[in-house]
Amino acid sequence: MPESNLVSILFRLYSTILEEEHFETLDAEIVNEEYGYFKIKTIPFYLPKLATGDVVWAEFKEKEGMLTYRKTVKHSGNSTIHIVLTDEQYMITDICKEFEQLGCKPRILNHKYIGLNILADIDFLPIKQLLELLEKKKVIGYAESCLSEKHQYKNHLL
Repeated sequence: MPESNLVSILFRLYSTILEEEHFETLDAEIVNEEYGYFKIKTIPFYLPKLATGDVVWAEFKEKEGMLTYRKTVKHSGNSTIHIVLTDEQYMITDICKEFEQLGCKPRILNHKYIGLNILADIDFLPIKQLLELLEKKKVIGYAESCLSEKHQYKNHLL
């Protein structure tokens, strides 16, 4: 994909926990410039209900000096999981490799935090089982920030 087809989009997020506004910028591919439609290419770190491949509507805002997210137009069926490493005896790269073997794509923020992309056609059950196992062993904590309908599960299956 040509680099000229990529743009940056600003996302605003209000944290009720911190009681302040936060920002995240993601790369996106132009889908329809006339309508302001863009496909997310970067795994989100902080944004709930958003995954790579989702198509969003964004407008240029003078105040921000860049494209700014307005709403999600189409969900991709992909999921985003946020993982925090809680046991420093483990390396974040080793945790990433375990999920990569299951078909996931990780994005590392720092030595403790991973954004994990799960494509729509990947079986979620082995991923969920690994998440649960690592959490039970107190290696990680995780949040299902954007779990697509395809990746919904029933606890009795685990």
